[in-house]
Amino acid sequence: MAHWIKYLIACMLLWNGVTVKAQHATHEHDSESAAFRPGEFILEHIGDAYEWHILTVKGRHVSIPLPVILYSKESGFHAFMSNRLHHGETFRGFRIAAEGEPHKGKIVEQAKDGSFVRPLLDISITKNVLSLFVSMAFLLWIFLSVARRYTASPDRAPRGLQGLVEPVILFVRDDIARPAIGRKYGRFMPFLLTVFFFILINNLMGLIPFFPFGANVTGNIAVTLVLAVFTFIITLGNSNRNYWIHIFNAPGVPWWLKIPLPIMPFIEFVGLLIKPFVLMVRLFANITAGHIIAIGFFSLIFIFGAKSVAMGYGVSVVSVAFTIFMSVLELLVAFIQAYVFTLLSALYFGSAVEEHHHKE
Repeated sequence: MAHWIKYLIACMLLWNGVTVKAQHATHEHDSESAAFRPGEFILEHIGDAYEWHILTVKGRHVSIPLPVILYSKESGFHAFMSNRLHHGETFRGFRIAAEGEPHKGKIVEQAKDGSFVRPLLDISITKNVLSLFVSMAFLLWIFLSVARRYTASPDRAPRGLQGLVEPVILFVRDDIARPAIGRKYGRFMPFLLTVFFFILINNLMGLIPFFPFGANVTGNIAVTLVLAVFTFIITLGNSNRNYWIHIFNAPGVPWWLKIPLPIMPFIEFVGLLIKPFVLMVRLFANITAGHIIAIGFFSLIFIFGAKSVAMGYGVSVVSVAFTIFMSVLELLVAFIQAYVFTLLSALYFGSAVEEHHHKE
């Protein structure tokens, strides 16, 4: 296992180094006078895109075009490949907004007055969406394979993929769901297992820097928002009478904190909304921060290299060393963030279904 981790880290460093160097060369090729801008460079790497950039060689971009699916209020439905919009080109009145324009990096449409606006509906298959499809296919393959093995041989000792997945399933059940939720944990297990493996798989896929991996899916706030909203809906959908009594008329709280100004009910209600918000931001921020730090270390090479070649080579040693450290740390963070999101979701479910026990 250790050999595989070393091989993965070596591949990540090699690929990141080649990609960063090639793209930096492209910046110089486009404009020798333009200074290297690490902020834009980092945001470009962690953001979504209408194509999957593979490599840049001698100023030429090697990318996989993705389907663009749009609905315009003026011209109706459109479907074409993203290579039609390369290098600021316009196709059927659509183009990708450039630097300094509104909706930068998004597809915009030229209106009748000559201005560019967003189409009414944009359901294009972007880099993150394609990565989501890959991760979902991977998850279906894992669980369907394990389920078939259990169905065919229920009394047989687990082995292979089944032996790898079963301890994780038991961990989620025995160390997360049961202690946090109690005897009603069974109804929440499908969601908890789904969210744990979804976050874990996408976190690990984001650390592998070559197609079809490397997308920053769990570092996309839209994805973490959907996960948090599902937790919020399930919590409210399973909440009992005691849950709402605790929010609006918490026992043990002095009456003067409830009447005439409902201070505590207001705080509890705001807390109800803050919980999914915290879930969303925590996962988004932790995963995105790891990518930013790693790319930031690589950017130091070119920042110092612009001053002196010797300084660039000297800083590269430190940058690569810290990147190795961050790569190992990110493997740990991938598991921790899946665990934390699942644990907090289970705690919210547990508070929603908890029964109030009166003292005798």
